[in-house]
Amino acid sequence: MTHILAIDTSTAWCSVALSLADQSVCRHEKVSAGASQLLLPWVDELLQEQSLTLTDIDAVAIGIGPGAFTGVRLGVAVVQGLAIAKKLPVLPVASLDAIASQLVLTPHFLESQSHIFMVAVDARMGEVYWARYQVQINALPQRLGEIQLSTPELVELDGIEYIAGSAINEFGERLLGAQYACLSDARLNRSIGVDALGVLACAKQMWAQGLQQDVHLLEPLYVRNKVAFTAQERSQQHG
Repeated sequence: MTHILAIDTSTAWCSVALSLADQSVCRHEKVSAGASQLLLPWVDELLQEQSLTLTDIDAVAIGIGPGAFTGVRLGVAVVQGLAIAKKLPVLPVASLDAIASQLVLTPHFLESQSHIFMVAVDARMGEVYWARYQVQINALPQRLGEIQLSTPELVELDGIEYIAGSAINEFGERLLGAQYACLSDARLNRSIGVDALGVLACAKQMWAQGLQQDVHLLEPLYVRNKVAFTAQERSQQHG
């Protein structure tokens, strides 16, 4: 029986999940800046509740972003510490992939019968992280290309049948455009976000495919090359 511990702190939520024989357990709460004090105690609590220790864990999965710079660094650092101490492999999962993996299991999405969909999340500084996905039979969705960063107006919606993520509420018409004003709520999920259960779903598939890696190769996925750019610097670059 494989036990995978999954962690995500790439947003304002602190999230920890653990795979068991026939189910998964998770702790997921909005904590803002408090994740650094809660993360390791939560890991200990989840393990103790299942009468397990870190020596029973086969791999550690981590949401590597893109997301909040400080949160991503925190999660990666904690996983590096755990993996090195216990000589565990790691399973790095992109945050948008984790959202996509959870989305396809929701009743709302299943009822839409969509095949091509997009995850689009607020990247701050007036921009959006986005990626396109294709539904797979008996497997997690396949990402079509790399995760992109752009202004809402430049998000490529052609052929998209369903859109999910925080960018919908944040940017509204700037994201959807006039031609998508008729897009019904049946084709939108405004509330879904990344959590450790989505990270765990991706990690379990990666584990089955032998895609675990050495902890020393673990790196955050920032997408935005210079995280510290100000809005003024970026506008000057594009000008």
